[in-house]
Amino acid sequence: MTLATLSIIVLAGLLAATLIPGFDLGLGALAAAFLLGLAAGVTENDVTAFFPADFFVLIVGVTALFAVAQHNGTLDWLLDLLLRLAGGRLVLIALAPFAIGAVLTAAGTLPAAATAIVSPIALGFAARYRISPMLAAVLGVTGIISGLLSPLAVYGVTARELSGKLGIGLPGSAPVTFLAGGLLAGLVVCAGVLAVGRWKGGIPRGRTSTPAETPTTPVPATEAPGAPAPVAPVPTPASPGSGAVTVTAEPEAPAMAPQRSGARAFTLVCMGAVVVLSVGFDMNVGYLGLTAALILQLAFRMPIGEVVSRIPWNVVLLIGGLLTYVGLMQHLGAFKQISDLLGVTGAPLLSLLVLCYVAGITSFAASSIAVFATVTPLLPPLVDAGLSPVGGVLALALASVLVDLNPLGITGGLILGAAEPAVRPRLFRQLLTYGLISIVVAPALTWAAFGWW
Repeated sequence: MTLATLSIIVLAGLLAATLIPGFDLGLGALAAAFLLGLAAGVTENDVTAFFPADFFVLIVGVTALFAVAQHNGTLDWLLDLLLRLAGGRLVLIALAPFAIGAVLTAAGTLPAAATAIVSPIALGFAARYRISPMLAAVLGVTGIISGLLSPLAVYGVTARELSGKLGIGLPGSAPVTFLAGGLLAGLVVCAGVLAVGRWKGGIPRGRTSTPAETPTTPVPATEAPGAPAPVAPVPTPASPGSGAVTVTAEPEAPAMAPQRSGARAFTLVCMGAVVVLSVGFDMNVGYLGLTAALILQLAFRMPIGEVVSRIPWNVVLLIGGLLTYVGLMQHLGAFKQISDLLGVTGAPLLSLLVLCYVAGITSFAASSIAVFATVTPLLPPLVDAGLSPVGGVLALALASVLVDLNPLGITGGLILGAAEPAVRPRLFRQLLTYGLISIVVAPALTWAAFGWW
């Protein structure tokens, strides 16, 4: 057995070990890289050189900016604005979780954190407006997926930077194309879900009244460990048996309103500048995010611990450890071996279809970002054979994330936790059915839609 083959077997073992409670894939990948390096005669310094320092800067910078935006109330304000725009229209209320999820992830929120915020909102709407819980969950998660490939999102950043490291020649318009592709996929799924929901009665027709002076009770939110707490207001019943609803919101002190408004405006300007400079002038989005976060933190005298503690160090460890191991695998020739095994001679598009199914099936129970990072190194030979680099990356990314809505992963767990106990058994079965169907359908659809881009 060659060391390349051994590295593939170890990688499969690492992914399988994620099913063990308490196992950390990032730590496991770093340890595996060290031990495999010893067996292959690769020094510790050479193994450390595979650590993606640029990814460290990117993830920390983007999430630090998001942490500041959440701390100073900018994201709260954006969520409140979206909810107010829905008014009393039940269709728009059902779509609110989609819009909120898309805005959160497009602004740089990690999928797990966005799910922790969106799930209570979506399931709260479902319980209070007699919307199907399954439909609300699908719309919320689809919105999260829609924004995942924005220039500020971890998936969008990973797709661009990993492609550059692998020599996949992406055009300058790739960030915009990735965002457009994610939004297009999300909108198509959203339209299909809405059509089925209206046909099956999952969304009541008409409007709901929103009286201004009705007592309300706060609704507890479900949080993920380490994720930001949901901050959007949640509608609550006015009284038992009443069709009227109102919205609970955290009142602002009048004296603080000008200061909060100034902080929000300046934060939005900084976030816009990061997007413009990174996309339009090809500047490093990680360093831009760090700089913007520092400027905002100093300008409004935020406690630095509030910013640093909100950076998802577990995700930094996951991606850093995994890509260190992937770098060693490339050094040993493992991905060439896999490419030769999975490739369809003279048909790069068919080879991409195989990779999309590998990504989709593996992501059903494993981390989608981890799967995407490990499958993408198989693309360069296909691009060399004539495959569209943008289409290949986009198809793999979406094939990895469109299967996330199942009860066996973090996303499904957060949704079930936010649902009322009475609906959880049925919702579990619906999520499992949806997830199994998505494994079959999603990779083929993403391949057919984006493989030729």
